[in-house]
Amino acid sequence: MTPEEYQGVLLIGDPHVEGRVPGFRRDDYPRVVLEKIKWCLQTAQEQSLLPVILGDLFHVPRDNQNWLLCELLTLFETPVYGIYGNHDCRENQLNEHDTLSILIQAGRYRLLSTENPWRGTMAGRPVIVGGTSWGHKLPKADAFEHETDSPLIVWVTHHDLLVPGYEEQGHLRPYEITGVDYVVNGHIHRRLDDVQKGQTTWVTPGNIIRRSRSDATRAHIPSVLKLEATADGWRRSQVEIPHAAFDEVFHPEMEDETEEGVPSAFISGLAELQSRRTDTGAGLKLFLEKNLPQFETTVAAEIQKLADEVSRDDE
Repeated sequence: MTPEEYQGVLLIGDPHVEGRVPGFRRDDYPRVVLEKIKWCLQTAQEQSLLPVILGDLFHVPRDNQNWLLCELLTLFETPVYGIYGNHDCRENQLNEHDTLSILIQAGRYRLLSTENPWRGTMAGRPVIVGGTSWGHKLPKADAFEHETDSPLIVWVTHHDLLVPGYEEQGHLRPYEITGVDYVVNGHIHRRLDDVQKGQTTWVTPGNIIRRSRSDATRAHIPSVLKLEATADGWRRSQVEIPHAAFDEVFHPEMEDETEEGVPSAFISGLAELQSRRTDTGAGLKLFLEKNLPQFETTVAAEIQKLADEVSRDDE
């Protein structure tokens, strides 16, 4: 579509594509996340929406399987716009060694920035869609005061924002950016309340895929944020993505062991983990966290060392 044919923006949160099954998921995660991206792009095409990814397209920055990259090249036949997140780059700056750079060089992923925003017309209104990738500074409060045609502006980010529900990790406080209607932030995987600063609304829509087993994940509904341009501004809606029930996606949580029969309980617990083993060793890590304190320090250290040698980190 040409810049004049879009009717709005579809904002897609943190897909975290990877070739292994994370955490306690029991399904074929790589295929599931690709199907969700496919659904998002089909929805964008059908509704004439500009597809924009909020960073962390990939879960690991390098050494992604070729078949995953081929699938994405096919899915991104019509270019997708977006920014990069902390998981997309090995260092704090994207470079030629990171997988996402291949999609960018192929012209399938258009990187948004302050210098290179998307510009066009939606519903007869000039529109700017820009972005700030991980590790870069957000626009200044007066960054768009020079715009003379009163455009509708959406800005996408991937940062540790200090918003309700993320106070412990967040450190960047939302602020008003003159002329910007919405700042839509990725990075945070669950949907949180908006923060209003003057005319600028800071939105945390959450991601499109549930990676970890937790109460927050159970409550999260995978969805995308749709902003449709109107003569008066934006019409906003949250669109639910088809997804399976939480209990179908994740292995059930193990019950805590009692104080009685500690050694046998430990061994039986390991046997249960064997039947539920995951690519990332998440079950083993959780089990050891709960049970190692009951062993002598030297024994616990040796067990942990062995576990670290056979497990891969799943940040």
